[in-house]
Amino acid sequence: MQLIMDKINTSQPLIMHIDLNSCFATVEQQARPLLRGRPVAVVNRRTDQTMIVTCSYEAKAAGVTLGMKLRDAKKLCPDLVGVESDPAKYRYVYHKLLDIMNDYSAHVTMKSIDEGVIDFTQAPEAIKARGLESIGLEIKQRLRDEIGVAMRCNVGIATNRFLAKTAAGLHKPDGMDSITHQNLREVLGTLELTDLTGIAYRNEHRLNSIGIYTPLDFLDASAEVLRSSVFKSINGDYWHQRLRGWEVDDIATETKRVGRQYVLDNFDLSFDEILQRLHRLCESVGSRMRRQGLSARGVYVGVHTFGPSGPWRKTSSWHATHVSDTPFFSDKTIYEIARKLFVNAPPDIRDINVHCYLLERGERSQLSLFSDELARERLVVTAIDEINNRYGEHTLHAANTLKVSPLVKTKIPFGSTRYL
Repeated sequence: MQLIMDKINTSQPLIMHIDLNSCFATVEQQARPLLRGRPVAVVNRRTDQTMIVTCSYEAKAAGVTLGMKLRDAKKLCPDLVGVESDPAKYRYVYHKLLDIMNDYSAHVTMKSIDEGVIDFTQAPEAIKARGLESIGLEIKQRLRDEIGVAMRCNVGIATNRFLAKTAAGLHKPDGMDSITHQNLREVLGTLELTDLTGIAYRNEHRLNSIGIYTPLDFLDASAEVLRSSVFKSINGDYWHQRLRGWEVDDIATETKRVGRQYVLDNFDLSFDEILQRLHRLCESVGSRMRRQGLSARGVYVGVHTFGPSGPWRKTSSWHATHVSDTPFFSDKTIYEIARKLFVNAPPDIRDINVHCYLLERGERSQLSLFSDELARERLVVTAIDEINNRYGEHTLHAANTLKVSPLVKTKIPFGSTRYL
């Protein structure tokens, strides 16, 4: 088997990676025609101090980058339009993209809200006979026809997920590329190590330390060298196979924790006002957890505090945890635990975060002598979730969070699709 994996995969490329270009900014341009062709930055709050979470290609061309403060970005690009994020729009586009992808194969995986993979290995022969390039062009057209004329995507085709994603990044925006055994070396020869997904500066340094400076050096390295001298684990074997087009990334991962973080909207809030915002986060965490059919046994609460040089420098952090003997699932229980932990939080808080962990599949009852009371609580929680799912998040909520609902808004779920 290892002798096979040492060779480059010469099979027909049947993995397609689709990446929506500057997704959130493009969606805003689609929804608001006057923004088309203009530099747009999407932010979570419309203040000069807020950080940009994504921007349009017009903004990128002017030097605007993700993570830059809106105030600084406007110095580079005076015409920049700051738009507050609207997750409902992005969820809509996510589901439309998913519907389109599902028309071609039963094996579709959304890697994030704006990226997905279609595995054609078990697709009907009639689909495969059309050719993935033809299907890729059709998907591009369907995005424009079924969502809007401003929508664009990159399509990458290869024999595994890693090379398909690499191909999708070669010619942005609106490109389509294939990586096969015939052009693998040619493509890798045009890239830097950090252009490869999973190779950031730390791994680049590891590779450089043994004389690997380019993706072609990486490709030519033996599995033994990568395993024993670079990654010092089985990850070296995975990288050896991944670069050669063999699939090692088709792995489903379990959710380990569900959480929310929030930078305070005002840094002069009282303790009770901060608790209200913590309560709202707990409601959001509870709802997300139950949507996945999960319950938890652990709650984590943490904060970052201001440094002595000013409110925009994080110099210290604090956290506290609680583990219960039995699992819980209700917003009420999560908040009661979080509130007791938060009593010991330090002053001068900049941001707060809460998450549940030690997750279990199913909402197993919070065991107690008062089983009737818990049964009633489950019915109430279920009814509230059904109403919120039908009429909108936070339609029903604790009275304590009424004033903070417009402030603690749902954020864009960049790295995960499990809440969608």
